Amino acid sequence: MKFGIVGVVAFVIDWGILNLLVIFLHMPNVVAATISFIISLIFNYLASMKFVFKHREDMARWMEMTIFVVSAVIGLLINDLIIWMSTSMLPADAIHTDHGRYVLYTNIGKLIATVVVAVWNFVIRKWLLDDTHTNAMNRLRSGDHKLTPEELEAKREKSFSHRLGMWSIKHAPFGWK
Repeated sequence: MKFGIVGVVAFVIDWGILNLLVIFLHMPNVVAATISFIISLIFNYLASMKFVFKHREDMARWMEMTIFVVSAVIGLLINDLIIWMSTSMLPADAIHTDHGRYVLYTNIGKLIATVVVAVWNFVIRKWLLDDTHTNAMNRLRSGDHKLTPEELEAKREKSFSHRLGMWSIKHAPFGWK
């Protein structure tokens, strides 16, 4: 639920800035999309780390940030590719000669890109950043889980995200934890 709320606010920021830049400044849609995406990404990072995802005790903060940045860069590339494709069939000067259609196609592309990137972000961040072990242990304490504490711990020990997190703690550059 919190992931969705943060995502909606980030989308409004992204979409609003994109349209301001394309409609009023006649900026090319991919350039405008990159700027708006980066601004909304900053909001998304701060809000996600504060309200959505809990810090994993088994992962160094530098690794959390690295995962977030790498996944965001991939998300930006997906976003820009879809927006570019949305207007690629228009004449090269459509931004000036057929501005209404250019803006409409840009917005259709943005909506598609938003869905694709949101799915990408949720999957990668849930897999690598969310502390599901703590959530599972809390459910276990409340009687709402089928695994024993030992089974949960064994499952966590085998998970890629836990092994990556432990590696990041042992290999923190410049002593960053």
